[in-house]
Amino acid sequence: MTAADIAVVLTGLGLIAGLAWYFFQPRTATDAKVEGGRQVVDITVKGGYSPSLIRVEAGTPVRLRFHRQENSDCTARVVFPDLRKSASLEAFGTTTLDLDLAEPGEYSWACGMNMLHGTLVAEAPGGGGAQEQAQTALASPEQGAGKVAEAARGVTTDNRETARAVGVGPRLDGGHTVERIEFMLPGALRSLPTDTARAEAQLKAVGGVDSATVNFGAERAVLTYDPDRLDPDGLTRAVAEATGFPARLRPEPGSTDTEDAEAAARKEEVRDLKRRVALGALLTVPVLYAAMVEHFIGEQYVPDVLENRYVQLLLTLPVFLYVGWPIHSIGWRALRNRSAEMNSLITLGTIAAMAYSLVATFIPQVLPEDVREVYYEVVSFIITVILLGRLIEARARAGTGDAIRALVSLAPATARVVRDGAETEIPADQVQVGDLLRVKPGEKVPVDGEVTDGTSTIDESMVTGESLPVSKGAGDPVIGATVNTTGAFTMRATRVGAETALAQIIKLVQEASSSKAPIQRLADLIASYFVPAVIFLAIITFVVWFVAGPQLTLAVVAAVSVLIIACPCALGLATPLSIMVASGKGAQYGVLVKSAESLETAHKLDTVVLDKTGTITRGKPELTDVVPVGGQDETELLRLVASAEVDSEHPLAGAIVAGAKDRGVELSPVTTFDSITGKGVRATVDGRELLIGNARLLRDADITTGELEQHADRLADQGKTPMYVAVDGRAAGLVAVADTVKPDSAAAVAALRRLGLEVAMMTGDNERTANAVARQVGITRVLAEVLPDQKAAEVRRLQDEGKLVAMVGDGINDSPALAQADVGVAIGTGTDVAIEAADITLMSGELRGLVTSIALSKATMRNIKQNLVLAFGYNVAAIPVAAGLLYPVTGALLSPLIAAAAMAISSISVVLNSARLNRFQPPVMHDAPDGAARQPAAAGAR
Repeated sequence: MTAADIAVVLTGLGLIAGLAWYFFQPRTATDAKVEGGRQVVDITVKGGYSPSLIRVEAGTPVRLRFHRQENSDCTARVVFPDLRKSASLEAFGTTTLDLDLAEPGEYSWACGMNMLHGTLVAEAPGGGGAQEQAQTALASPEQGAGKVAEAARGVTTDNRETARAVGVGPRLDGGHTVERIEFMLPGALRSLPTDTARAEAQLKAVGGVDSATVNFGAERAVLTYDPDRLDPDGLTRAVAEATGFPARLRPEPGSTDTEDAEAAARKEEVRDLKRRVALGALLTVPVLYAAMVEHFIGEQYVPDVLENRYVQLLLTLPVFLYVGWPIHSIGWRALRNRSAEMNSLITLGTIAAMAYSLVATFIPQVLPEDVREVYYEVVSFIITVILLGRLIEARARAGTGDAIRALVSLAPATARVVRDGAETEIPADQVQVGDLLRVKPGEKVPVDGEVTDGTSTIDESMVTGESLPVSKGAGDPVIGATVNTTGAFTMRATRVGAETALAQIIKLVQEASSSKAPIQRLADLIASYFVPAVIFLAIITFVVWFVAGPQLTLAVVAAVSVLIIACPCALGLATPLSIMVASGKGAQYGVLVKSAESLETAHKLDTVVLDKTGTITRGKPELTDVVPVGGQDETELLRLVASAEVDSEHPLAGAIVAGAKDRGVELSPVTTFDSITGKGVRATVDGRELLIGNARLLRDADITTGELEQHADRLADQGKTPMYVAVDGRAAGLVAVADTVKPDSAAAVAALRRLGLEVAMMTGDNERTANAVARQVGITRVLAEVLPDQKAAEVRRLQDEGKLVAMVGDGINDSPALAQADVGVAIGTGTDVAIEAADITLMSGELRGLVTSIALSKATMRNIKQNLVLAFGYNVAAIPVAAGLLYPVTGALLSPLIAAAAMAISSISVVLNSARLNRFQPPVMHDAPDGAARQPAAAGAR
């Protein structure tokens, strides 16, 4: 090796070492604070705990926030054995654990598998432990976080004091009110993939910010914060500082004004890209013509003026400086923030080619004679083609938000309000709760409400996904934006503005589009290491070919090709575009997905647990049988039971009361009434004491149920729910009610089984009754006689069997089970949607929506995986070729021109593949056999 070779090798090693330190040196600070009497500590969980040794002051409450950045089983749980405390840690999320350490000492913790460990050292008060800060401090877990905090609140390092508790702060104390705020990041998609972890960590370090999610793919940032400590203007500045993009507040996500403003911003982006691409193409073609024709055909076909290197430089400079400015500005900003991304690679590659060409133009004597070529055409072509690819992406990406814009366009512009007997047309956003509105055939229902006069049929397909019109009469609810197909009616407004079902749907779709699936967080993590690794590989490529290659040109071309072809823009696009399209498609079919994480989890489900009443059945039981025993009169028994049930809110009670009134039975007042959870009621009517409920209620009162058992078994075999009745301490008879199985329940269960899912039914009914209903819909696994407070435990028991479980219920009574399940699915109808109770809400109230949601999840994940293969697989295959792996064998070297074109094609292919999700159609379900859906079903026990 020559001296020059040794110098290049040493320089390359030094560059790699320096850049590795620059990009990957530990960024977690050891600052924390005490706020409101609580010590706040942040712990990163990724293959271990960082920090794993924490010092705090005994006697002051400690709040540990575990930021789990992986989804391995090992770190799914953290256990403090000495404190008898443990917590399940959310994958790629934050879990809070509060501890009270009264005594000084060492308290160890470990993961659920006892493989990873940490220690919490509690020191005596006054012994140099954590100190209360006089002012709200702002920690800096990442380089630049201080600037973000300063942008948010104007606090400098002068007012920071450090507590000895290791970690990052501050965070919100329990009990504080938090609000959600959303920002648009125009142009952020151009920079994919950016180090999202760094931006999120900077925002979380701002005092008063509880959580921060930055999604560059969706060009969104979503924060929850304490409004008493921060305001939107300060957060806007903080988001802009942390992300490097001009943050724009989204005051009403999903509103017409917001959507129109963002559509205008996207159009302006497309126009700007068109201008730059047009200028780039105009100036690149002459330079590219001169280089290609001279190389492949002959210099005699190239005009002398184009062979002049100074002319080529003049044509290239506008492309490099103006056309490529969006690339260079973002690329250098990312490098300054110790975060390399795709623009950084393009910037480094084109600067390397430009610098080499400038040397060859102005001081060629410093280069060997055979390597004095210029690469102006490479610089111009790469920048122009990259921006052309982005232009195509931007135009194709505009279609991914079509579903949301279609939902926004459903809202009617005007409403016909009835005031003082006269009809007046006003803007729909001026309707007030309580207003009477007149709706004529063919018009849209202006807002949510209930019919007060008239009858009609309404097409609710745009909200619930159900194609058949629904009949409506006085007292029935109606949903805003649905279409009145036949008669005219008058309605009273009950929900307006942001409270309407349509507004809630749009809000949920927007939130799902802005959220991140775990697979996307994994892609972000890979990208944060991938880009620096590419820079290292480019340096190694240059060094190897400089030392071993025949000429310097080979080293320069190979290094530039590696930088250009490895740009992982497609990797950053792979997940967010698919999620955006899928969440919108789900809304079109009446399936509301709360987050990208739940959409991803749904495709891995292997067990679905269906609550019976209101899920499999209609949830509207009717009185079917009255069976007296012991000489009781049937009408008198019904009178006593119905009188006792008047004050009960249980649906079975309502069915009995309604049945008695239909039979002309007059009811008596109730003297005493007591509800016994899970068993029934105790009441006094006309001086007679009644017990009404299940057999357990009577047995607990030492009342023999022998004669009633036979009748109860017969009724249960018929799919009815029998209720035992005792009068004055003696068995008096049975009353039975029956529910109706929903028309599509049997077909939905069959479709779920075809998707490879085990379907179970959970109910409070006795086993015989539950089995009767299960047989009607084709369910073989039944969880019967489950009390409301036991449902979550039953779901947990299934999970302990290693199953991934979805729980489907009404979203209110079943909320503990919905929360316990891996995916909670709420059955909702119209405006009565339990959005907050579940991960997925089925607007139609029919189980076919569950089939749609699981099929959509599978299609989405399949689409994302295809995108990742198109993106990452392309890089893995192309980088070795660009580095010159085939050169010793074939003598061929990948040109930077081809590398740039291939990189653009990769990104475009991901965008087009994501758009294929727009063709998603729910699985076709075969109707249940005639009569199956109309058979009586057990109505459900209390």
